[in-house]
Amino acid sequence: MGNSISSPAGRVPLDLKSPVPSDIDVAQSVKPIAIQEIATSVGVLESELELHGRAKAKVDLSVIDRLKDNTHGHYVVVGGITPTPLGEGKSTTTVGLSQALGAVLGKKVVTCIRQPSQGPTFGIKGGAAGGGYSQVIPMEEFNLHMTGDIHAITAANNLLAAAIDARMFHEATQQDEPLFNRLCPADKTGKRSFAQNMFPRLKKLGIDKTDPDALTPEEKLKFSRLNFDPAKITWRRVMDTNDRFMRVITVGQGPAEKGHTRETGFDIAVASEIMAVLALATSLKDLRARLGAMTVATSTVDEAITADDLGIGGALTVLMKDALMPTMMQSLEGTPVLVHAGPFANIAHGNSSIVADQIALKLVGADGYVITEAGFGSDIGLEKFCNIKCRYSGLAPSCAVIVATVRALKMHGGGPPVVAGKQLDHAYTSENIDLVTAGAVNLTQHIENTLKYNIPVVVAINKFATDTDAELEAVKKAAIGAGAHDAVLCEHHAKGGKGAEELGKAVQAACEKSAADKAEFKFLYPLKKTIKEKIEAIAKEVYRADSVEYLPEAEAKIELYTKQGFADLPICMAKTQYSFSHDATKK
Repeated sequence: MGNSISSPAGRVPLDLKSPVPSDIDVAQSVKPIAIQEIATSVGVLESELELHGRAKAKVDLSVIDRLKDNTHGHYVVVGGITPTPLGEGKSTTTVGLSQALGAVLGKKVVTCIRQPSQGPTFGIKGGAAGGGYSQVIPMEEFNLHMTGDIHAITAANNLLAAAIDARMFHEATQQDEPLFNRLCPADKTGKRSFAQNMFPRLKKLGIDKTDPDALTPEEKLKFSRLNFDPAKITWRRVMDTNDRFMRVITVGQGPAEKGHTRETGFDIAVASEIMAVLALATSLKDLRARLGAMTVATSTVDEAITADDLGIGGALTVLMKDALMPTMMQSLEGTPVLVHAGPFANIAHGNSSIVADQIALKLVGADGYVITEAGFGSDIGLEKFCNIKCRYSGLAPSCAVIVATVRALKMHGGGPPVVAGKQLDHAYTSENIDLVTAGAVNLTQHIENTLKYNIPVVVAINKFATDTDAELEAVKKAAIGAGAHDAVLCEHHAKGGKGAEELGKAVQAACEKSAADKAEFKFLYPLKKTIKEKIEAIAKEVYRADSVEYLPEAEAKIELYTKQGFADLPICMAKTQYSFSHDATKK
């Protein structure tokens, strides 16, 4: 049956059907509003847009300067409990909340989310546009090439990989003087000069000379030889495809490479450090500095070798300049969405870009809302959102939403394994309050973790058709008991923004209370602590470990990174998303 709901003027009315059709059918049933209209509705000028078809456009960073005097809106981060392999609808909740605030409650809102990788899109997990009647559209364009940012990252990453192997080859096959002369070739008059991209390395070496011929033999040697340790090259090639046979490869097998082979491999494109850098950059200048500072290997004397040592930081920036602009799209109900960057949360920091959030906060103004999503649970994406992203952006969240499901809590309470592609066990489709109550400890720990940052928490309980009222009430009771500001049942998958209206009201109330209380955002640890102290702060405070065991390889890495000057950086922990522990099977 069909049921139309009314939307504010200019929005897209949803024709709700039950049962909910497939995501692709829902997405294609709604014609997107011209993206210029979406942009104009939130205050973006036509001159600040770079159109990519009718339904998406890049937004120029100049909007931040134009609106520099605007007061920021409320900043809401959406996290979740520890998920099942099926996911608990965090992206769907993020979009549904946006539709509720904008299309139902009439608030100015912008959603900031990550661009999905084609790896999961073509795998079991699928896309990341949301689902049901809470989606970003056009869904196909969102989930595939979009505006080419991931392709730009792939090109930049692999250019750097090629530069590493080429430099190693030339250093291995040439004497000192010819190597220097190739780096600084003489012109027709016999005069040598440094290229602009060489000055960062000269500065690092403490050489302030601008004439190559003025360098001493020792300075020439230091400048021209990076002395890679082949066993300590950390930079790999990437592609945005799950191609397992490319994970470990041997390069240099052609006759022109003269036997200089080494083992390396391909990662998924969004796992490139360039993706993580893109999300943390605050301007083109900052992007240039971050790209040049990326460590790609360690030398034979344990010195960090960077992209700028290879003289390639500028070239990487040129390839990435357009990718620095977020892409504007829209939800099914016409609320604006900024899609930008897509680092994974279980290995990288798992959050969309700082610049997208900055633009959105300026656009919505003091009474508006910016909804951003952190990957996986509070132990991963939200922890990194607070301790990494907010530390570099200088932004502080007004409220956190934690998405929970009865299904996931049953699994954490001792239910049978949930396996993607297999039918759910009977325990998940029939009432079992004991399992829900037992698994609620997972929700409690996520709430307690988030409260440590002094952020009010609203729990969004994603309702499934098989959930009973008693089970849902048990989740709500556990959430309030753990200190949540509120816990709300959500049906945005089936009802769009209307199904998240109460969530929107709860988020408004939490944000207003946070502002009235002048709550001061807190980090989990100060940067001045040692690497081990920061690791232990995360492990003990977030994962609830009793202690941390350091294997010899970890001890060696900590010693090396401290020696290389990286001890004052925040910690980005790689861990499983399926457990608070290091073991995915432990619930």
